[in-house]
Amino acid sequence: MSETSENFDLDPAPFHELMGMKLVEWRDGYARVEIDTGRQHSNRSGIVHGGVILSMIDQTAAFSGLWCSVKGNVRKAVTIDLDCRFTGQIKGGKITAVGQVAKRGRNIFFCRTEIFDESGEMVAFGASTHRWRQPA
Repeated sequence: MSETSENFDLDPAPFHELMGMKLVEWRDGYARVEIDTGRQHSNRSGIVHGGVILSMIDQTAAFSGLWCSVKGNVRKAVTIDLDCRFTGQIKGGKITAVGQVAKRGRNIFFCRTEIFDESGEMVAFGASTHRWRQPA
């Protein structure tokens, strides 16, 4: 059974809601995010816009480094580097992003993320660097 982002102790981000991003699995060093794509996610060629894929890579990677087992302890980060390689196209359907922390330092963490279409084929992958933000 899949969990939804409502099961996690997070304040929803307006951009993630607009994109339709759902955090469906989250644990230490790992996150899985899904989007059920529609016409609003497509470019003029009728395929899912690359910006949707890049946004999923960015957010899924960040989530993988932000997990905390302490209830109510919400961590935040900022992306300082983001890289993406497209290996295919997506006409529509569900897109799944799987992000994992590759390495953590004192202030930053490095991630790898892969994007899969509805059939399970990898259509993009990326690497990113994030910096934990100090509590406000």
